[in-house]
Amino acid sequence: MSRLPELLEQLEARVTERGGVVHWAADANEANAIVTDLVKQTGSERVIKVKSMATQEIALNEALEAAGIQPIETDLAELIVQLGEDKPSHILVPAIHRNRSEIREIFLKAMPGVDPALTDDPPVLAAAARKYLRETFLSTKVAISGANFGIAETGTLAVVESEGNGRMCLTLPETLITVMGIEKIVPAWQDLEVFLQLLPRASTGERMNPYTTMWTGVTPGDGPQNFHLVLLDNGRSAVLADETGRQALHCIRCSACLNVCPVYERTGGHAYGSVYPGPIGAVLSPQLTGVEDNASLPFASSLCGACFDACPVKIDIPAILVHLRNQAPHSRAERAAMRAAAYTMARPRLYARAQRAAKLARIAGRRGRGLPLGWTDARDLPEIPQQTFRDWWASR
Repeated sequence: MSRLPELLEQLEARVTERGGVVHWAADANEANAIVTDLVKQTGSERVIKVKSMATQEIALNEALEAAGIQPIETDLAELIVQLGEDKPSHILVPAIHRNRSEIREIFLKAMPGVDPALTDDPPVLAAAARKYLRETFLSTKVAISGANFGIAETGTLAVVESEGNGRMCLTLPETLITVMGIEKIVPAWQDLEVFLQLLPRASTGERMNPYTTMWTGVTPGDGPQNFHLVLLDNGRSAVLADETGRQALHCIRCSACLNVCPVYERTGGHAYGSVYPGPIGAVLSPQLTGVEDNASLPFASSLCGACFDACPVKIDIPAILVHLRNQAPHSRAERAAMRAAAYTMARPRLYARAQRAAKLARIAGRRGRGLPLGWTDARDLPEIPQQTFRDWWASR
């Protein structure tokens, strides 16, 4: 990380040598303004996108729509989320919270040209999306992508994906705009070899990714003839200044930590209220956008350490969570609630009476399972059992 400025300058030089244009964006507003202006210069009113968490982070789709430009997600899961006016719930599988019947209804309602007799058979749904996307690919002149990796040595950018939509976005349009977080850079080709093995194995259990697309600037007569690279900071420099928190920038977005996290398993991605859900989101989002605005996320963990064990790049997420908990502010109401809970749990008789009193919440039904301070905005508490463990133990 100490070589980051040097590597970014090297990347910029190599991209420029190959006919590309590099733009620097300090924050989300600046990045959105740059991309929107570049699209307007082409005269296009529609863009296609390959899945990019960086563009989700800066709310690029919303900025484009506000400027009268229609963004179309081409990753199948992202397309489902977009057409359903929904939010992603997983880093790797954004629409994992939708079943096939719901997807069918979304397609019938929001996808142009869909056969009204569409069934919820997965191959049929995939064929409908393929037909719609193929027409979109062939008629759209501007594409926006993210980048999984940028190679400073050659100025090469890489996107890995599993459907082929990325390959279409990165080769067919006349203009390509890539938004890349400044932490995604690696020094040389030899370093990329390691990550191209780590990423698919940690994310999907595959030996290699189905589609790996690489491009270096502009090649006359082949692929996009106008290439723009937007290097995004958006809080990353501040994260680098934190010796404990900076390791979160090593994340390669494989989602291994989400797949083993007991908290994510129970709450789902939407409960995090962040583009980055799960354990990595609990440490990355507060650092990028401010601990004050995400004070609850560092506490969304039991500190079991499963995420650390699963992480292919060995980010010590539990250590960062503890570090951020020491920085998180708490409202008076929350501090009072915690003091009351601590007082009650430290006194067995009082705690037993509180358990018995909690049974009264069953009368109120679902409303009785809400908690104050927004703790149950995304998920209800489980139904309170008729018999507590203490009662069961006493009866035995």
